[in-house]
Amino acid sequence: MTATRAPVRPKAARVGRGGQRLAAWAFLLPALAYIVLFFGYPLVNNVSMSLREYSVRSFYTGEAPFVGLDNYVAVLGDPLFGTAVLNTAVFTVASIFFQFTIGLALAVFFNDRFPLSGLLRSLLLLPWLLPLVVSGAVWRWMLDQDHGVINAALRAVGLADGPTPWLTDPGWALPAVIIVNIWIGIPFNLVILHGGLRAIPSTLYEAAELDGASAWQRFRHVTWPLLRPVTAVVLMLGLVYTIKVFDVIMVVTGGGPANATQTLTTWAYQLSFDGDFAFGQGAAVGNLLVLVATVFGLLYLRSARASMREEQR
Repeated sequence: MTATRAPVRPKAARVGRGGQRLAAWAFLLPALAYIVLFFGYPLVNNVSMSLREYSVRSFYTGEAPFVGLDNYVAVLGDPLFGTAVLNTAVFTVASIFFQFTIGLALAVFFNDRFPLSGLLRSLLLLPWLLPLVVSGAVWRWMLDQDHGVINAALRAVGLADGPTPWLTDPGWALPAVIIVNIWIGIPFNLVILHGGLRAIPSTLYEAAELDGASAWQRFRHVTWPLLRPVTAVVLMLGLVYTIKVFDVIMVVTGGGPANATQTLTTWAYQLSFDGDFAFGQGAAVGNLLVLVATVFGLLYLRSARASMREEQR
C-alpha cells in the first residue's frame, strides 16, 4: 500500500505569490505611514496631553505631571461646558439641515438642462473655493451693524426699521455664524447630490411619467429611494465637517459676545491658547469631540452595512 503524497507546489508559483504580497505591502505602506504619522501620532499625543498637567513651561522642561482624569473632570464641571455643547449641537444641526435642504433643492433644479445652467452651477461653487478665513472676513464686514450691506438691504426692502446687531448681540450672534456656515456648505451638498441625481437612469422617470406620476410622486418614489445612499454620505461628511468648524466662528465672532457662539472647538482653543494656557483641558475637549465624531462614524458604518445586506437579499 503506497501513501498518497501531497502535490508539490511549483517553485515559480510560490515565487509569484510572494512577489504579489511584496507588491501589495509596497502599495499599502505609504498609506499606513501617512495614517500613523498624521493621524495616529497626533491623536495619541493629544490623549497623553489630556492626562497630564501641561503648561507653557512643560514645552521647555518636558515636565508634565500625570494627573489622570482631572482635566476631564475640570472640563465637565466647568459652567461653560453646557453652553459650548448646546451651541455646538444647535450650530451643527441647523447648518446641516439648511445646507442639505437648499443643496438638494438646487441639485434637483440643475438636474434639468437649460441655458447657462453650467455657468450658474459654477458660480454657486464660489463659496467652496474661497479660503474660509476670507469668507469669514467678508461676512464679518457684511454683517457689520453700522456699515454692513445686510442691514442696508434689509432696511431697503422694509424688513427692518433699524440696524440689527448681528455680531454684538448674544441673541443674534449664533444665527449669524450659522448663516455664514450654511452659505459655505451649500456647494458641497449641491455637487455630491447633483452627481447622485445624474446617476439615476432617465428611463425610470420616463416610465413613471407614462404611469401618470406627478413631479412630487416621481421625486418621492424614484429620486429619493435611489438617492438615499448618497444622502447618507453627504449627511455623515457634513456632520464631521460641521462639528469641528473653528476658523469661520473665530473670524466672524471669536466665540463671543459673552460666549454666545462658543462651541467645543473654539472653547478648546480658548483653554489652550487664549490666555488660560490650560493645554491639558484643551486637549480633553478635543478628545471629547473626536469621541463624538467616532460614535457617529461607527453608526454610519453600521447603517451602511445593514443597507448592503438588504440589497444583497
